[in-house]
Amino acid sequence: MPSPTHPLASMIPWQISTASDSRTKMAKTSRLCSLLLRLLAAAATLCAAVVMATSRDSTTIFGLTLDAKFQYTPSFEFFVVANAVGCGYTLLVLFVPPTTSLSRLVIVFDVTVAMLLTAATAAAGAMAQVGKKGNSHAGWMPICGQVPSFCDHVTGALICAFVGVIAYFLIVLHTIYTLLSPLFP
Repeated sequence: MPSPTHPLASMIPWQISTASDSRTKMAKTSRLCSLLLRLLAAAATLCAAVVMATSRDSTTIFGLTLDAKFQYTPSFEFFVVANAVGCGYTLLVLFVPPTTSLSRLVIVFDVTVAMLLTAATAAAGAMAQVGKKGNSHAGWMPICGQVPSFCDHVTGALICAFVGVIAYFLIVLHTIYTLLSPLFP
């Protein structure tokens, strides 16, 4: 039986077990939410990396064959590597038990991966915009009219990456809430 100074001292015994059951259910729901968000992030980043890595097309202009591949643009290469790293990290975190001290470092790595994915998506998005619209001030012509399959792959990869960035944003918010909720009952 709790002592008179204990906050649960005024509760009836079945209310104490109900409160304990409620906390257990909330903990399970929180872990399930985290698992689903991480699986969504892993799937989105894997999809983004694979779709971008398979983006290639070629066209013939005035007898010259021009190829468009993701390897020809450093920002697209960064995009593929960042999404592959994000997917690998997300899958590794699934095996970290929530009760270890290592789980406290997960928030630092979550924020780092979220920033990495945001930077890669922004860089690839900027290059995609140049490919689609060109840049008249620099004299760069748009290429999407000549290599539409390449541009469609890039667009699909950017959509998947954007879903991954949103999922990581939600993961970071969920992790912060989970870490701070015991401090503010």
